[in-house]
Amino acid sequence: MIVVMILTIVVFEQGPHIPLVIGTVIAALVAWKKCGFKWKEIEEMMYKGVKLALPAIVIIMLVGLIIGSWIGGGVVATMIYYGLEIISPSLFLVTIAIICAIVSLAIGSSWATMGTIGVAGMGIGISMGIPAPMIAGAVISGAYFGDKMSPLSDTTNLASGLTHTDLFVHIKHMLWTTIPGLLIALGVYAYLGKDFGQSAAESADIGKTITVLQESFVISPFLLLVPLAVILLVVMKVPAAPALFVGIILGFLAQVVIQGDSIASALAVLQSGYTIDTENAVVADLLNRGGLDSMMYTVSLAIVAMTFGGILEYSGMLQSIMDQLLKVVKSSSSLIASTLGACFLTNVSCAEQYVSIVVPSRMFAKVYTDKNLHSKNLSRALEDGGTLTSVFVPWNTCGVFILGTLGVHAFAYAPYAILNFIVPIISLIYAFTGYTIAKLSTEEKLAIQEKEEAAG
Repeated sequence: MIVVMILTIVVFEQGPHIPLVIGTVIAALVAWKKCGFKWKEIEEMMYKGVKLALPAIVIIMLVGLIIGSWIGGGVVATMIYYGLEIISPSLFLVTIAIICAIVSLAIGSSWATMGTIGVAGMGIGISMGIPAPMIAGAVISGAYFGDKMSPLSDTTNLASGLTHTDLFVHIKHMLWTTIPGLLIALGVYAYLGKDFGQSAAESADIGKTITVLQESFVISPFLLLVPLAVILLVVMKVPAAPALFVGIILGFLAQVVIQGDSIASALAVLQSGYTIDTENAVVADLLNRGGLDSMMYTVSLAIVAMTFGGILEYSGMLQSIMDQLLKVVKSSSSLIASTLGACFLTNVSCAEQYVSIVVPSRMFAKVYTDKNLHSKNLSRALEDGGTLTSVFVPWNTCGVFILGTLGVHAFAYAPYAILNFIVPIISLIYAFTGYTIAKLSTEEKLAIQEKEEAAG
């Protein structure tokens, strides 16, 4: 599948759906002919894989609706308008990364942050003449910093829970890799931002964009209450789906009541996305989007990817690959390096960041205890190698979501998602130097072994 994927995307410049279908067919044949599974069992594996992706699919569809309703309601236009008025182009990449980090830290969701703040950030940055891949990289770095470090994050709780590590011990241990990663990322964004000082020509272009926005929408600071309401709901621990649904309703009402559009027009935007009639190419590119239909490519990709991942996971093929990795583990450093590699491999093969945490955690837990390594080393490696690298795989649900939401392909934003690739490198350096690698005391190891024996 990986070979066909590279040929299709890089050489033929086509989408990833067909390679995933080919991979699924081959995996099914191997499971049937070589592993002895019946076709009914293989079907169940595919269904289980798709079931894993269903929460992500629901969020993807809701984000399509919220983008459409917020554009139609003038919410995105208002955020872009005030962003262009306030933020300096030279500081934009740093600013948007910090804002996304704060919001994601508060709400514990990188997806919700990218689907709201990230969409507006793309509009502001593109209006300033900053390349879309750079903006997407800064948004992703900030969003994943907050997601990784927030006690409200599902992946953070998953990694700590599966390894039996106290949540705040896990978060504190991640500071050693994540804070340096964020500082490096912000330094790079500050350097890149120097090229986007506001020249007279750029200022004129920004002025034209602001004029078009004012002519096309009712711009009001009260519209900023819509994204604020969604953020507050998630902070209050309302699940992401209901919180986003409230955002959709508020955007719909804003389009009807504040923008003065008909209910029929607002419903059409939810289905097909917003369409603006303007000669300003920047504004047209920014606002001609959204709606449920716009996410169907993304939804179909997630479904196909998870049928492939389901066969690999539940047939034992992935476990077989992981067993080969464990054979090269000779030391603590190679164990942590193998964990990082296993997480990324699972992201590539199973196309889902949750699986990249679940499978390696099951495989490596006992080995870490045998090597006298504290479980917080494993929980940190799962996040460094699993959560963060998921964005670099175009067919992973995270890469798929980002393409559908921010409109930038994984291969395009990859060089600029600094935090996401620098943190695994820092983690690897720590592994081979022994820095921040916590050891188990004899008492702790005996306590773990007693629990394992008691569990049978």
